[in-house]
Amino acid sequence: MLQGLVIRDIVLVDSLALDFAAGLTALTGETGTGKSILLDALSLALGARASSGLVRHGAARGSVSASFALPPGHAALALLAEQGIETDAETLILRRSVDASGSSRAFVNDQPVSVGLLRRLGDLLVEIHGQHDDRGLLDPASHRDLLDAYGGLADDRAAVAGCHADLEAAEAALHAAEAAVAEAAADESYLRHALEEIEALAPEPGEEERLAAERTRLMQGERLAGSLAEIRDSLGADGGVDAQLRAAIRRLERLDGDARNLLAPVLTAFDKAAIEAAEGLAALDRLLIDLEHDPERAEAVEERLFALRALA
Repeated sequence: MLQGLVIRDIVLVDSLALDFAAGLTALTGETGTGKSILLDALSLALGARASSGLVRHGAARGSVSASFALPPGHAALALLAEQGIETDAETLILRRSVDASGSSRAFVNDQPVSVGLLRRLGDLLVEIHGQHDDRGLLDPASHRDLLDAYGGLADDRAAVAGCHADLEAAEAALHAAEAAVAEAAADESYLRHALEEIEALAPEPGEEERLAAERTRLMQGERLAGSLAEIRDSLGADGGVDAQLRAAIRRLERLDGDARNLLAPVLTAFDKAAIEAAEGLAALDRLLIDLEHDPERAEAVEERLFALRALA
């Protein structure tokens, strides 16, 4: 319960100390006598918004202290313990000071705290109702707390909360394990599928390099074969080198004996050249056969090479 309220330099109040007894206390007076100043001062101590307008004119700073007598196990004491603020006293003193610039400081039993914590404590200690305010008693969110407090079930509530936290942790661990199992099953399915593809393709060591070289050779061979075919046609045609050599040899052989004896070295060289030209044409023919373009083989190499690289 609220035991006392000490106000210094707030609005019109220079200094005021009020003590409250157990039970109902009524503050009465005509309009304008300052009753609302007391409520504003109490609200300030409970964490309400501070402003420079609350400081009495001519004062550098104003302050309000509100003291409360708390039973053991009160929620405010539990909140302080949760925030690491130790207090052995059953009396809780909330103090708030504000200077002329509007800056404020908050204290609990002379220990500095944040205004946010002061406001949380105030919500646990005091419920202020205005003429048109909703009643906290009608708020469904407060019913469970009121029922537990009335039944003295703080320890049981803490035990249930602990069990609930353990249950949530166990459920989270279960969900994580289920997700891990599902991920492992997906990995297994992927690996099995990949293994089936590898076994179906049955790649050989160094096969990709060999196919790449063959693909290059097939592509280059097609272009080379076209050029060699043109050369073969020019050399082997009716007016080609081979035909011209044969014709020259025949003419030399028809000459008379003295001329033939004189041109014997030339005839021998032409014979040799004709033989080598014939061998060259034969070699060129064999090379053209080897380089003959095979579209089916080229397509097979291309598809196999693509499959191997896609597998990788």
